[in-house]
Amino acid sequence: MNRSGEDRRHWSRVADEWVAWARRPDHDAFWAYRDAFAAFVGRGGGNALDVGCGEGRVARELTAYGFAVTAVDPVVRFVQAAADARSAGHYAVASAAALPFADAGFDLVVAYNVLMDVEDVPGAVRELRRVMRPAGQLVISICHPFVDRGRFAGDSVDAPFVVEGTYFAEMRFDGVEVRDGMRMHFAGWSRPLESYTMALEDAGLAITSLREPVPALNGARGHMARWTRLPLFLWLKAQPLTA
Repeated sequence: MNRSGEDRRHWSRVADEWVAWARRPDHDAFWAYRDAFAAFVGRGGGNALDVGCGEGRVARELTAYGFAVTAVDPVVRFVQAAADARSAGHYAVASAAALPFADAGFDLVVAYNVLMDVEDVPGAVRELRRVMRPAGQLVISICHPFVDRGRFAGDSVDAPFVVEGTYFAEMRFDGVEVRDGMRMHFAGWSRPLESYTMALEDAGLAITSLREPVPALNGARGHMARWTRLPLFLWLKAQPLTA
């Protein structure tokens, strides 16, 4: 989770909440998409950068995929938690807009549910591009922009999904989720998909793959059943354009 300004202050305040929330197995959406994300990224043997690493769970996944991982986040508590869990080989405290790495040092750069928490998406994407090798790959996960603009009208699996306001605006979101006795305060930015694709274009990156993953359900994931009807996440792969 990579933050600046207001976003960094928010995640610093709720860091302990997030560490507990994220580390409870099968608790949040991550676990229902874990295997699909592994297949989307694929195995590798190069250097990977986990931008906005949070408490380190994506870094741990990348390490399991075979990458040599560096984890970075501007929230000190998150980097400490990631290091305590031995999530990666190297760590840094820094924002996506000012990565403390040399140009073209990483074969893979991952921004997993990070760009919704960054106010200056074009600036962050330019930095992600800068640290990628010419043949490198960027993997992005974001909350699906369409789903961000609406809500289910009830608690049932087949409840109608109601779109509120306009899809095309950029808006701040702020809300609390409570499940199984745990509480998590989320905040960030909701944007149309075009905002992200234009940032990639402006940074000289071409989208090579797009997925709207479906969650894998089991007994502990009944709350995820409605997301077999609508996509909760959008995954992108992008690579540098060649001259």
